[in-house]
Amino acid sequence: MTTASLLILPGDGIGPEVMAEVRKIIGWFGDKRGIDFDVSEDLVGGAAYDAHGTPLHDDTMAKAQEVDAVLLGAVGGPKYDALDFSVKPERGLLRLRKEMDLFSNLRPAQCFDALADFSSLKKDVVAGLDIMIVRELTSGVYFGEPRGIFEEGNERVGINTQRYTESEIARVARSAFELARKRGNKVCSMEKANVMESGILWRDVVQEIHDAEYPDVELSHMYADAGAMQLTRWPKQFDVIVTDNLFGDLLSDLAAMLTGSLGMLPSASLGLPMANGRPKALYEPVHGSAPDIAGQGKANPIACILSFAMALRYSFDLGDEATRLENAVEKVLADGLRTADLLGEEGVTPVSTSEMGDAIVAALDAGL
Repeated sequence: MTTASLLILPGDGIGPEVMAEVRKIIGWFGDKRGIDFDVSEDLVGGAAYDAHGTPLHDDTMAKAQEVDAVLLGAVGGPKYDALDFSVKPERGLLRLRKEMDLFSNLRPAQCFDALADFSSLKKDVVAGLDIMIVRELTSGVYFGEPRGIFEEGNERVGINTQRYTESEIARVARSAFELARKRGNKVCSMEKANVMESGILWRDVVQEIHDAEYPDVELSHMYADAGAMQLTRWPKQFDVIVTDNLFGDLLSDLAAMLTGSLGMLPSASLGLPMANGRPKALYEPVHGSAPDIAGQGKANPIACILSFAMALRYSFDLGDEATRLENAVEKVLADGLRTADLLGEEGVTPVSTSEMGDAIVAALDAGL
């Protein structure tokens, strides 16, 4: 394949540690599979603020627009809590999503068999779980105007505006339907049409797109609060869930914990195709920067490694190689290797961040 370009943004906290393990995987694909990547690295979040006084330098933003995919570690930490909102580390990530127009956020919740007992739910509820939440990422209440904290009479008022256009809803709906066709061919759309006008529009547009373009896909609608309840009652009833920015944020974190650990879950944020046909894309683990364990070798690199697997599948059309990497992760877990976030079972082997990365590389070698 033509060498693909990849921008790595390790970020803050455990970000550099987990990204170091991804680099091992990238190196393995180059050495053993002849799949080379043109890798560059830059700063984001608190690391960028420390160096440049901004959570994302304009030059870094320009690089992100040019490469085939961006792989991000994590941003933030208490060191930056006192900063003005406009320069907090998270603003760098939000700028990437907004300016790259990454409107479709894919967050899988998959429970590996070896970790079924680790979930807080019963094994029969989560064993074999494989669902995908498609979250609209560039509009809704996180971006709507007006917003801010204002004086009204003798008190302060905080305002955020939930706003969606038909086109914004339609394109994320298409993303969910297209994905469902490659999975279980079933979509559940979640909103609050019972109390929110934006929810009424959301439901109407999703239904219209379905009827006109995807009648072969099974579509259902559910209020988001009921969806949260159903995710904890019987999550395997779902295949693809499509929802807005705010509800997607909440529901995907809920779904993440069905699998036992945020340290296990990747995500992909996709936009419109570039000139080469590849979608603009950013891949990142669901977990945060975990500054309390940074530098201690306790971080779980699997979510970041699986984020790279998603990049192989969605940005580089290397689905077989993505499956190869996912199988290597599954083998390591089946062999009982566990980072600190997954300890608690009997008969498992504690490993450090780097040891987990080495084990996955060894599993890739064994699978050749």
